[in-house]
Amino acid sequence: MPEPDAAAAIDVSVAAPAYNEAGAIAASVRSWWRYLREHPAVGAWEIVVCDDGSTDETGRILAGLGEECPGLVVVGFDRNRGAAAAIAAAVAATRHDWVVLLDSDGQFPITNLDRFLPRLRAGEAVAFSGARVRKADRAAYRWGSALSGAVSNLLLGTRCRDFNSIFKVVAGPLLRSLRLESGGMNCSTEITARVAEAGYSWVEIPIEHRPRAAGTRGWRFWRAARDRALFVAYLGMRRWLLRRGVLRAPEVPR
Repeated sequence: MPEPDAAAAIDVSVAAPAYNEAGAIAASVRSWWRYLREHPAVGAWEIVVCDDGSTDETGRILAGLGEECPGLVVVGFDRNRGAAAAIAAAVAATRHDWVVLLDSDGQFPITNLDRFLPRLRAGEAVAFSGARVRKADRAAYRWGSALSGAVSNLLLGTRCRDFNSIFKVVAGPLLRSLRLESGGMNCSTEITARVAEAGYSWVEIPIEHRPRAAGTRGWRFWRAARDRALFVAYLGMRRWLLRRGVLRAPEVPR
């Protein structure tokens, strides 16, 4: 794990999925690139984006950005495999001490990282999560997220304010060691749960959340709600089996 050093710069990998984000991806990547290049607390850095089988111009735009923005790494699938698979692929391709998880749709400005960097440098924890002060999603999505988060906290014995937030900053060795199983949009929920299963506590930091810059959600509300409910039930059962020794706890870096 990274050793605390209040004076040292932080080596950062940004990892993000992208599916049919032609309207937002260029602005997102450019903003990340400028921020990482110019921030005095950031040392070595990279941006890893997984193109999740996009059928619009996302792939072409990312290819062009590779020349404009040195430090951008693009991985991808030849067909759409879902946000969770794309996030896992992006994380697996990272190299640095800390991994920042983001979406490509502009809802999580990278300037939120300003609030995290001093606490990373102080060695306060190995897992930080952004708690959205005011969620910019429609009411149904906000209520669904709040309900699944409350149930997840109850089943896993955690007390996360924003259990499902994708904006996370996690020690690279820890995040890359997680064996993620989720599909669809459940990856952020699973990462929160798996880090807690490994015996680490999340430090939550308030962040800004914006409306989507462009594009639309690639999933239907009721199907996603059903899948989230099933996945949270699975996490609860897994927790129960781990506590009884039926499942062996995963080995993670210390």
